[in-house]
Amino acid sequence: MTENSSTGDTLYRKEPKIYPRQVTGRFARLRVIAVWGLLGLFYLLPWLTIGGKQSVLFDLPARKFYIFGLTFWPQDFIFLTLMLIIAGLSLFFFTALAGRVWCGFACPQTVWTEAFLWIERKVEGDRMKQKKLDAAPMDARKFRIKATKQFLWLAFAAWTGFTFVGYFTPIVELGQRLAMFSLGPWETFWVIFYGFATYGNAGWMREQVCIYMCPYARFQSAMFDKDTLIISYDEGRGEPRGSRKRGTDLSQAGLGDCIDCTLCVQVCPTGIDIRAGLQYQCIGCAACVDVCDQIMDKMGYRSPSCP
Repeated sequence: MTENSSTGDTLYRKEPKIYPRQVTGRFARLRVIAVWGLLGLFYLLPWLTIGGKQSVLFDLPARKFYIFGLTFWPQDFIFLTLMLIIAGLSLFFFTALAGRVWCGFACPQTVWTEAFLWIERKVEGDRMKQKKLDAAPMDARKFRIKATKQFLWLAFAAWTGFTFVGYFTPIVELGQRLAMFSLGPWETFWVIFYGFATYGNAGWMREQVCIYMCPYARFQSAMFDKDTLIISYDEGRGEPRGSRKRGTDLSQAGLGDCIDCTLCVQVCPTGIDIRAGLQYQCIGCAACVDVCDQIMDKMGYRSPSCP
């Protein structure tokens, strides 16, 4: 933390660690499907062969690009330009239609962060166990748990870096050279670089990448219109919020449907309170919708995601 010596005002604030609560529901299931599908494509495509060639291989030294049985040369760069244009227009189209669906379900930062969070939960336990462990003094048990998590994170990140390089060097050949400790300097550099980037971004920085580094978070609101689907809190229905017993007459108690359980905040991967209105930190993952659906069902109220 840095402070102004004359005024004492804080210039930089260390962000507290966010412990997102695990949630189940239809949107959570969609995220799991997206994570498995996208990671599966990334890790499996280099190992598939079509016509005796790696299914996706960007052979830069030979200036040949093999994509699903087709061979592209540098003079075919126009096709890459068209693909980038289509991808850019698609991002604008899907954002205008469904908000930040890319951020919540398909962005590589989101996908790999979900994988790292899954590893963390398997090793350290749920949200409360993680907070309790972090607050405890370092001892043999805490060191063992933390070391196990870091080892698994590093191993997963290293495999990610290896797979990334496998898109530019035939992955079977790359694996053979790795087993014999004979990787070239550039291959070694990129395996380490991409592995370290994955480890740092998805393991440590997590939501900070979305909040502070991603430019899309800043200009995505310019692509919204009145018909865009967004995750939001229905203030007219939820307020005044407050705790109550099941079966309480809301009109007599002067309460809205929100029971102020704060679970929507606890499940948010960026740590925001969706009840404060539309915020650029919201990635549109709909975890708050899933958990609110469950609470409303328990209270006998209409689910918020229902029309």
